[in-house]
Amino acid sequence: MAHAQNDIRHRQALARAFAMARNAEEVERFLVDLCTPAELRALSERWHVARLLDKGGMSYRDISAKTGVSTTTIGRVARFLNEEPHQGYRLILERMGETE
Repeated sequence: MAHAQNDIRHRQALARAFAMARNAEEVERFLVDLCTPAELRALSERWHVARLLDKGGMSYRDISAKTGVSTTTIGRVARFLNEEPHQGYRLILERMGETE
């Protein structure tokens, strides 16, 4: 239980750290310091998949062929984009004016 509470506190502290960035360049600099190249690639790929899913018109297989991302990951992104209560992808897509 204590580990779960610490995980939540650490995640919230990380979110506050991201919120301190003044612009996209500062966020990118922070991400490069924070993540391994593989982690950064995975995050970037998920964001790209979310944008493709939101635009619609492509099957999971088409997205996988275009991006190299597994259909399992694409399915997870789709679930969080469309079904899960967090709606983080949706929030940012709307703010960026990228939703259909």
